[in-house]
Amino acid sequence: MSLKTPNPRIRKLVFAAGFACAALAIGLPAQAQGISLLRDTETEEALRSYEAPLARAAGLDPAPKVWLVGANDINAFVTYGDRGENMFIFAGILLWLRNPNELIGVMAHETGHISAGHLSRGQYGMKKAMIPMLLSLVAGLGAMVAGAGEVGMAIMGVGNAYAQAQMAAFTRVQESTADQIAAKLLRATRQSPMGMYKTFQRFAADEARSAYRLDKFAVTHPSGQDRVFDLNDMVESSPYREVQDSPEVLHTFQMVQAKLAGYTLAVKDALIRYPESDKSEVARYAQAMIYMRQPNFQKALAAANSLIAEEPNNPYFYEVRGQIYMSLTKPALAIPDYQKSVNLRPRAPQLRLALATAQLATQDPSLAAPALQNLKAAILVEDDDLFTWYQAAQAYSVLKNEPMASLATAELWYNAGDMRKALIFGTRARGGLDQGGTDWQRANDIIGAAGPLAAQQRR
Repeated sequence: MSLKTPNPRIRKLVFAAGFACAALAIGLPAQAQGISLLRDTETEEALRSYEAPLARAAGLDPAPKVWLVGANDINAFVTYGDRGENMFIFAGILLWLRNPNELIGVMAHETGHISAGHLSRGQYGMKKAMIPMLLSLVAGLGAMVAGAGEVGMAIMGVGNAYAQAQMAAFTRVQESTADQIAAKLLRATRQSPMGMYKTFQRFAADEARSAYRLDKFAVTHPSGQDRVFDLNDMVESSPYREVQDSPEVLHTFQMVQAKLAGYTLAVKDALIRYPESDKSEVARYAQAMIYMRQPNFQKALAAANSLIAEEPNNPYFYEVRGQIYMSLTKPALAIPDYQKSVNLRPRAPQLRLALATAQLATQDPSLAAPALQNLKAAILVEDDDLFTWYQAAQAYSVLKNEPMASLATAELWYNAGDMRKALIFGTRARGGLDQGGTDWQRANDIIGAAGPLAAQQRR
């Protein structure tokens, strides 16, 4: 599990959907929100398995890419980026929910936003809401210039309030639509709507406790009680309302929660949730992460060893033990564990990246070539991860291949959105590569794409 910044090529946060504690401003670039992503193969595989059938039922091809946000807010949202739709699930909501069906209900709601075209309509709604505010601003300034300062301020205040109310009404309709689509998607995939229903019941209870006087026209979503009422008929009519999560799916969800809690919660809070007296597999998984952060590496290794002894074919247990050795600054000891995880999940790019990082961290030149092969395998699956390109540049440098190191660095900056640096390193790479070759052509592609964009950025 590693903490990273999101792909900066995700341009806009167009629609922040219906969960509490959303602290994100509509319309700003994702990286401006201070978002940090947690990359973890086990968690991402679980999230993709939940989303894939929903996306197919909604006719979305490709399916939205699902990201895990390393923040404890109870929130989820969707965006549109250069490479398609993206869904962001916050660590806080994943830890707050009680079972996979509840999380699937949240993701069905977010998929409903995408299916209904709310990503593009959100921009239209904002522009429409801005009109009365701008008109009131002009009128208010005119009154102030004429000497009626208080009247001008009042006019601007009324226009701003009207714009907010109009935008709130617009988004409340979208939220209700997304709820209805979510219920249909759950029915189409033969999944119970009870998870979504119970989640909204909990939201309604929290809302009742925390908002004694709530102006429902000043919020962007239907009230919790209204949502529960609206969903009731859909829940009652579903032939799948009593369908339960399978024991295997529930166990995977609990293991993901345990790893996430051990990695993100304060050590004190994580040990309350998974006390040392609890010797279950789920608790020991959390404790391995908790002890690594404490740090108490002896206990962390003992927990990881016990898990591997029970499930010797679980790639993520080896990954955790490798991460413990990396925390001990013993990359040579981490390599066999990361290699085992890669052998068990060869197409997982983040596991390949972890293995390559350990290989390069040994500073053994003989390991640079195998590290580079792992990085190339990771790039074939996921070609926009910044740290993978950074490590590739390091591997090429160790191998004394500076043109390819420059090309990897150009890829890094291109994916990071810094076109000036992408242009510089692309040009540097092209000068040292064999003319007409695949890598030379890739350098040309970067130069051709980055040049005009770099000029725009300068302006």
